[in-house]
Amino acid sequence: MSTQQSTVDYILEQSAGAGTMTAKKMFGEYGLYCDGKVMAFMADDKLFIKPTEAGRAYLGEVTEAEAYPGSKLYFLIDGEHWDDADWLAGLVKATADDLPAPKPKKSKAK
Repeated sequence: MSTQQSTVDYILEQSAGAGTMTAKKMFGEYGLYCDGKVMAFMADDKLFIKPTEAGRAYLGEVTEAEAYPGSKLYFLIDGEHWDDADWLAGLVKATADDLPAPKPKKSKAK
């Protein structure tokens, strides 16, 4: 089962308080970005947040799972938390703030 666009749209809307939220299709699923930093993935209609110390502190007790077979472990965020926009935006912000800035893209030589 793949992720529905409506699920991605809902997560982006609910976490908008964290910053500029965008999504990009990746490998048939979605990468979620906050202020240009990839900080989560949606796969099989499940939300996987990149593990950071700030995210772990925010969550307290964490559930870790693979976003896809063979992937690293991510924080699996239960769907019952998605409806609390303030909580979700707080987690997204804490995670994004703890991640390094994206590397600048090299321009193609002509």
